[in-house]
Parts: sequence; C-alpha cells; structure tokens
Amino acid sequence: MNTNTRKEWLNALLKIETPVLNALEAGELKATMPLSFHQERADYAPLEAFGRSLLGLAPWLEADSAALEADERALQMQYRKKAIRCIEMATDPRSPDYMNFHRGSQPLVDTAFLAHAVLRAPRALADALSPEARRHLADAFRSSRSIVPGNNNWLFFSAMVEAGLFVLGEPYDRVRVLYALRTFREWYMGDGVYGDGPMMHFDYYNSFVIQPMYVDLVEIFSGEIEEIEKLRPQVTARASRYASILERLIGPEGSYPVMGRSICYRFGAFQLLSQSALQHRLEPGLSPAAVRCALSAVISRVMSAPDLFDENGWLLPGVYGHQPELAEAYINIGSLYLCSAVFLPLGLAPADEFWSGPEEDWSGRKVWSGGHIAIDHAAD
Repeated sequence: MNTNTRKEWLNALLKIETPVLNALEAGELKATMPLSFHQERADYAPLEAFGRSLLGLAPWLEADSAALEADERALQMQYRKKAIRCIEMATDPRSPDYMNFHRGSQPLVDTAFLAHAVLRAPRALADALSPEARRHLADAFRSSRSIVPGNNNWLFFSAMVEAGLFVLGEPYDRVRVLYALRTFREWYMGDGVYGDGPMMHFDYYNSFVIQPMYVDLVEIFSGEIEEIEKLRPQVTARASRYASILERLIGPEGSYPVMGRSICYRFGAFQLLSQSALQHRLEPGLSPAAVRCALSAVISRVMSAPDLFDENGWLLPGVYGHQPELAEAYINIGSLYLCSAVFLPLGLAPADEFWSGPEEDWSGRKVWSGGHIAIDHAAD
C-alpha cells in the first residue's frame, strides 16, 4: 500500500484548504481573505473559496473511517466537524461570514459547487447538519434560483443546485435538471467531448464542470426519473473516454498543456480523471495505479513552485507559482480553490487498487521513455 503517497496527497489538500476553512470556522473569512486581486469580485470570493474547497474535500470526509489509519482517522474527524461549522457560518444570516448566494450572477456557480460537495458527502455533510443549519443551507440553495444561467456549462449549475435540495430532502425542480441533461446531450461533439454551448471550446471545462456534474446528476436522479436512467450508460461511457484523454495529456514530468480559460484552476483540470478513479469508471486498460502515479506527478509538479502561496498560506493565481497574467477578469483568490478537485480519490479506502497497486508509469511517461502503450481510438 502506498501510504506515503496518500499522506502526500492529503497533506497537499489540507495545506491548500486549511486557511480557508480555519478562517470560516472562526467567522473571520471575510475579514482575513486577501481580496486585493480583482477586488471588484470581493462580494463573490468567500463563497468561491468555500464551495470549491469543499468540492474536493467531500469524498475524503465521506470515506469509511474504519478503513483509515489512526492518524488519518483523527484528521478526518477534525475536518468533518470543521466542515459542518463552516457550512453553518456560511449560511446563517446572523453570521459575520454569511455569504452571497443570489446577488449578481457568480453566486449560482459556487452555490452549485457547494451543492456538489453535499452530493459527494451526504452522510458526512447533509446528514450531520443540525435542523437549523440544514434549513439555512436549503434556503441558500433556493435563493440562487433567482439567477438565470447562461446557455452553456452554467445550465449544470442550476441543475446541481436542485440536486443539492434533493439530497437535503427538499422539493426540487426536475425541469431544471432535465433541461441541462437534454441540452448537453445535443451538444455532444464526439470522442468523449461536449461543446460548452453549441460550439466546442478547446479548454478544460469538460473536466472543470461539464462531465463531473453530468455524471453525478445522472447517478443521483436515475432512480427518480426513467429518462435519466436510460441516459446514464451513455453519459458515463463518454466520461470514461474523456478521462482517458486527460490521462494522455499528462507529460512524463507531470506537466500538462496550458490552454483555454480558467487555467489558473491548476490541477483542477483533472477533476474528471480523479472522479473516474474514485467511482471505478476508468476505461479497461487504464490502470488505477498508473492514474495515481500520473496525478501524483502533476500534484508534485504544481506544489513544488516556490511562490504558489502568499505569506499567509493563501493561493496565488498562476499555473506554476504566481503568474497573475494568466487570470481572467472573473478570477479572484477564491476562484483558485477549484484545484481541490484533483484530490477526489482520497475518498477511496487505502486498500483500494488505486492506492495499493505498485508504482506504474502512465501513458506519457511510458511512450517517451521508449515503452509501449496501446493505440488510441476515438469513441462514439
């Protein structure tokens, strides 16, 4: 079992997220979070930082405690309590860190990321909330409905908010869910890739948003709506194909192509590959251990930058260290925490093949060291 690798992943995740969670737990996130970078986005930054942090942390919070070593189990218990307190602080109108869930357009995005976290940890998050906190969270989700999504990946944000309400046992709007799923079915481009709208964008949004949400939405609603149950095999097969494409984008030394929008989300670009490993949906021939090694190389490469964090431990914009010129106008410090999505396989038990398999080169490393890989083929 690769206990050292797992510890390295967990240490990296907690190093990234602890400043956000500690500040919010204490009711001091708005007071202490750096907001000088794209300051006009300050009203959105706290929810961005929190929703995106919890998105990646949730599977680890949900993991079976009995399968963990004592030190990790103690950390998990600590962060479960911290996460619940953070939800309370973020959604209680009396809190100094009560967040903006409905003013402007951006809150729909990060309300959805928070809802996705609840989907990924229904026991550790939703079921652990007090009745009052559960009510506040549901009210926050509902308030975001006033925001009209764009005709692009934002359709999934509206749908995911409804899924969050469903997990909380609240009434939900199935039309918002079905509209997103049906629309993206029509925007399929082939070979595991969806357009972000009717046109394809050469970026990582199939992994940042589109396919992780598509897969989890069809999973949670397949037992509720027959149309979604019929759609599930197609959606999951396409996601597995795109996960294979992501694996082949990882270079021998852990680098990857810097292309498209929101590249400052760093290794969050590999969310779908991580989710496919978490859900045991990697294509045949793609070894979980090789995926672990590939993602470990990416994590190590990104985390090795000397100026990844500021002096107080907050993320700085860039890909390898501080490169603010790579951040679009809609990105602030809170936005960067979508990088947490690479850590989803921490939700797997240490004995799972992903963690227990022997070290293995991934496709990019194999072929560029003279090794042998299978011919790649497009999928329908």
